[in-house]
Amino acid sequence: MAKGLFITIEGPDGSGKSTQIKILRKFLWRKGYSALLTREPGGTAIGETIRGIILDKNNTEMDAMTEMLLYAAARAQHVAEVIKPALERGETVICDRFVDSSIVYQGYGRNLGECVSIVNQYAVAGCMPDITFLMKLNPSIGKSRIKKVEQDRMELEKIAFHNEVFRGYMELEKLFPERIVGIDASRTISEVSREIRNHIERLLKQS
Repeated sequence: MAKGLFITIEGPDGSGKSTQIKILRKFLWRKGYSALLTREPGGTAIGETIRGIILDKNNTEMDAMTEMLLYAAARAQHVAEVIKPALERGETVICDRFVDSSIVYQGYGRNLGECVSIVNQYAVAGCMPDITFLMKLNPSIGKSRIKKVEQDRMELEKIAFHNEVFRGYMELEKLFPERIVGIDASRTISEVSREIRNHIERLLKQS
């Protein structure tokens, strides 16, 4: 059985990732592909427990290194328990955030640098996306779309942090043009979904 397709969606909070993921899954289903939708941090019972710890707005004392290692731990479990087995079954996996998020949020936003990539090489165990859609939207616009009372610990960070994260995303797009596809997320939902769909159709024809 052929290995499944691994798709990840990245971008600032409030950039429309969740909406586009649902649209993409329906598109793949109509094309006859089994599409598993999952998220990070999370995707497993252990990962969801870790997610609760990371995003709890009361955990203001969390150290940057602790944060990074928790994300990596959740990812290692996610890859081993869900993502790799699904891909080996030939399923398509659509993941809301993956390793790129750690690189930009902890590597750039928390200024942890190269150690984030090193740790996560072990967490992903060689399992990298076939294609990553980067939803490009000014962080201040994305942040304004989420009510403050609904924002988690990461979303509540100051705009300077989110701007640094966005800078990290722009750097990754330049570093990995063969994998990361930048998408202008300021457009309408239908315009964005059409562009994503076109890229996926080309990828499916090549497989």
